[in-house]
Amino acid sequence: MATWADLVHPILLLSLLLPASAFYLPGSYMHTYSPGDKISVKVNSLTSIETELPFSYYTLPYCLPDEGIKKSAENLGELLMGDQIDNSPYRFKVNVNESLYLCTTNPLSEHDVKLLKQRTRDLYQVNMILDNLPAMRYTQQKGGVAIQWTGFPVGFTPSGGSEDYVINHLKFKVLVHEYEGSGVEIIGTGEEGLSVISEAEKKKANGYEIVGFEVVPCSVKRDSEVVSKLNKYDKIDPVGCPLVLEKSQIIREGEKVSFTYEVEFVPSNVRWPSRWDAYLKMDGARVHWFSILNSLMVIFFLAGIVFVIFLRTVRRDLTRYEELDKEAQAQMNEELSGWKLVVGDVFREPACPKLLCVMVGDGIQILGMAAVTIIFAAFGFMSPASRGMLLTGMIVLYLFLGIAAGYVGVRLWRTIKGTSEGWRSLSWSISCFFPGIVFVILTVLNFILWGSKSTGAIPISTYFVLILLWFCISVPLTLLGGFFGTRAEEITYPVRTNQIPREIPARKYPSWLLVLGAGTLPFGTLFIELFFILSSIWLGRFYYVFGFLLVVLFLLVTVCAEVSVVLTYMHLCVEDWRWWWKAFFASGSVALYVFLYSINYLVFDLRSLSGPVSAILYLGYSLVMAFAIMLSTGTIGFLMSFYFVHYLFSSVKID
Repeated sequence: MATWADLVHPILLLSLLLPASAFYLPGSYMHTYSPGDKISVKVNSLTSIETELPFSYYTLPYCLPDEGIKKSAENLGELLMGDQIDNSPYRFKVNVNESLYLCTTNPLSEHDVKLLKQRTRDLYQVNMILDNLPAMRYTQQKGGVAIQWTGFPVGFTPSGGSEDYVINHLKFKVLVHEYEGSGVEIIGTGEEGLSVISEAEKKKANGYEIVGFEVVPCSVKRDSEVVSKLNKYDKIDPVGCPLVLEKSQIIREGEKVSFTYEVEFVPSNVRWPSRWDAYLKMDGARVHWFSILNSLMVIFFLAGIVFVIFLRTVRRDLTRYEELDKEAQAQMNEELSGWKLVVGDVFREPACPKLLCVMVGDGIQILGMAAVTIIFAAFGFMSPASRGMLLTGMIVLYLFLGIAAGYVGVRLWRTIKGTSEGWRSLSWSISCFFPGIVFVILTVLNFILWGSKSTGAIPISTYFVLILLWFCISVPLTLLGGFFGTRAEEITYPVRTNQIPREIPARKYPSWLLVLGAGTLPFGTLFIELFFILSSIWLGRFYYVFGFLLVVLFLLVTVCAEVSVVLTYMHLCVEDWRWWWKAFFASGSVALYVFLYSINYLVFDLRSLSGPVSAILYLGYSLVMAFAIMLSTGTIGFLMSFYFVHYLFSSVKID
């Protein structure tokens, strides 16, 4: 029978051997195009790292498509992420290089000017998509270093200038790779015998794949008399990006803005399965690899030392105790101090037992969701090409893992109380505790987004969908898991609990200081990875090193378990039998450091974030993340400590 170690070791080995961008399932089928085929560009929400409030592309005075604005079908994850993908008037013909006129706006009103200036100064980016690839642009920094970005700015403000200029001319470069099928001759059979499939049929698979989509944004002042004679998609002469502001399109009331674009198709040796590699290259890759490996080695080394010392100490105590006869044991019970003296109180019911069971049940649900998601992502089943798939997958996993949450929570309740009475109420509490808190926080944030008219606001219809999923899938499965928990084998305590609680000796310092300090070791395993995750969320970067994240998760689980067990043993040694909650928060306190680090990231790395609305959104989402981390890591520590205490006192026979 395969053990957990047998399953984990090959996963860890493969995740280390696989490069971060080597293999993934693209999430969409390959499309081949013939020369002259028409392809359309789609537009996503306008985004900014200054405000973190996405807005619809057509909130600005851009050219409208002839067929009207049509939204693309979006999954649940895209809706929750604030994506709003619409069609656009930008159209290309495969392998046809051309320069075209789109439209000229009406004279800009005061409202248009104010909105364009505000979006420009808030550094909003226009996000375009062609064949599921985001538009990418390259900028040169000092020293000739090329920086890649997705999207292009709405406009720009020259340094030291007071005027703003709008981007109204786009120079697109589409990278294409010629695809020639498999070259395998297909032979069919029929009534007339063997027949070879015609060449025309085989050529249907041939064509051009789109493997890259780049854009160079320009601001060009057009002659109003010339453009007034042009119709949509009329050909114009190509232009270069003006180097002087006098030839750029200023944002001013009464100005008419003409939108034009150029497209160039360039052959490329990049194959279709590798076209996302350019997007998945992370800055500072070497620092990322060496920092993570260094953290892994240090944490494993420290945890190993602590664990070895601890095992030797406990094993020596048990060996000495078991070698004595009954009379000597009785005398030893009177003379010795430490964990052996709390044998009659160690399994005494903790304070707020129902809340503990609820938090452990929810922690199991969150931990299972995170583990399965990261494993699937590490092996490439959640590609960035499938927008919103990661978040959608997490929600689906969380809903169905309600059965595990109910089972663990109710079984722990039976162990503490010795009866199944009240398991339905407990199951309801498990299914509503974490989702209810998150729902309240997201509702408050959603009202803020609604007030800002941002596409990041969750639509009312999506709210009802989430509530239906919650009460029609998660709640029933949690109740089902609770029912299974009542039928599971009962966990019996190895020792009896005294009727009168033992007095706990006074200590020089509060034990909670030690509990809070214990969270620093688990935090050391994940803070580097946390930086990359926060950067991917708030700075719009792609995160796709899930192989390392899987290793960090395994390491975090190991360290949380060891830290909690060591802290529990230390409390028992000083005759403190109230270990239940302290075991939970010994590892769960890592969430406090995660939240403090999030504030540090806001102050020092997101200095461009402007306005109280953006800061409230950031802190609200960080609070949800920290709360989920507290429940999951606390559950790891508590369950390991419970197993340890049960094993420890099972080894000591005391009447």
